[in-house]
Amino acid sequence: MEQSQRFRASDLIQTILPVLVLATVSLRVVECKVHSSGPDALHYRAINCRKHSALLTDFGAVGDGKTLNTKAFKAAIDSLGTYASQGGAQLIVPPGKWLTGSFNLTSSHFTLFLHKDAVILASQDEAEWPLVPALPSYGRGRDGNGDGRFSSLIFGTNLTDIIITGNNGTIDGQGQYWWDKFHQGQFNYSNKIQISNLTLINSPSWFVHPTYSSDVLIHGLTILAPIDSPNTDGIDPDSCTNTRIEDCFVVSGDDCIAVKSGWDQYGIKFGMPTRHLIIRRLTCISPDSATIALGSEMSGGIQDVRAEDITAINTQSGIRIKTAIGRVAYVKDIYVRRMTLTTMKWVFWMSGSYNQHPDTNFDPKAFPEIKGINYRDIVATNVTGAARLEGIAQDHFTGICISNVTISLSKTPKELQWNCTNIAGVTSNVTPEPCHLLPKKEKVDCAFPEDRLPIEDVHLKTCCTTKTA
Repeated sequence: MEQSQRFRASDLIQTILPVLVLATVSLRVVECKVHSSGPDALHYRAINCRKHSALLTDFGAVGDGKTLNTKAFKAAIDSLGTYASQGGAQLIVPPGKWLTGSFNLTSSHFTLFLHKDAVILASQDEAEWPLVPALPSYGRGRDGNGDGRFSSLIFGTNLTDIIITGNNGTIDGQGQYWWDKFHQGQFNYSNKIQISNLTLINSPSWFVHPTYSSDVLIHGLTILAPIDSPNTDGIDPDSCTNTRIEDCFVVSGDDCIAVKSGWDQYGIKFGMPTRHLIIRRLTCISPDSATIALGSEMSGGIQDVRAEDITAINTQSGIRIKTAIGRVAYVKDIYVRRMTLTTMKWVFWMSGSYNQHPDTNFDPKAFPEIKGINYRDIVATNVTGAARLEGIAQDHFTGICISNVTISLSKTPKELQWNCTNIAGVTSNVTPEPCHLLPKKEKVDCAFPEDRLPIEDVHLKTCCTTKTA
């Protein structure tokens, strides 16, 4: 969701990345041939296992929730980076509360593993969140700091084969400080990224923000923020290709998933779309925002999004498309099926007037293309309004298909259930009856692709750690 205040703190996890070395390697990580057991054994599923491993405490970290461990994290990551070409390495965060500022993952073929009783606590000292250059597809930082932006808690750039996982360990962004004063991570230019089986809470801003990356696997995340917290998007794939998001539970003050690709003329110039995105088995609670939002920063384009088996409870809208004059690019070839929605303001929402801009230099004649939007097999109950579909007068949204949808209204529904302007498409087997711009057509099943994307054929290995003495 767009920035609504002057200042925004950093994301929790962002993807971009760099390297360094030193310390005792105490464990060995292998792909399990036989299921090992015992109090010291760790098992997890990952795209790759590592040959080398160490504990955060090997680098002087103290898990008392008070001692700052930023230097320990950096020293561990630098040390283990020497093993990138020797089977990779894993840093284990053991039980405890580990206070830290922002840190980089600087080496490829690296795993950060959180024990189930481990909590990484984000520092509330502003000096621990350094400013970094603005993303080129945004033109300026979203934080109100000129051309800069605050770094994410965990981030990296130009990496391959990075895993952040655990036995449901926790990363706590401690965002209340930032929410109170100014009203969690990020990966860039990276590929083969896995973020899984973690609990992420109270991010200062967007939780998980993969950027300019490919082959991204996100699954098994529990993401929790107060429903009135600002800008706490759950997962924001941004100019990414071949991404799979599965089995995540999000409670947020903003969009549960927000798909992006750059902002106005900066995103147009950068020209990197988000495409080939799969979203499955998502559960969302967000009273003021969308289950899945496409845009509004979509100036590099969004294409081939496939969402299925989605549940939303007490959420503002199901699928929302957000764009405006000045964005250019496209949102097209969008496929959604099997949604179960309960207590919604709108089931379908498209906005052509989402008019926040990075500066005044956007092109007022640059129109976005919104077409090929397919929704099917949806059941929604306790709904205030079925649809709010608002295209642009000079630039209609076309190719909208909605089929097999049953919407049951709340006790105080809107008088106009289908608010439609500047759109075109068809509907089939939809109640309540749609607007005249979406005429009924018998026996239509809106499209959903039958081919498989490459990210669907990525299979996880079972990794385990054993003592090497």
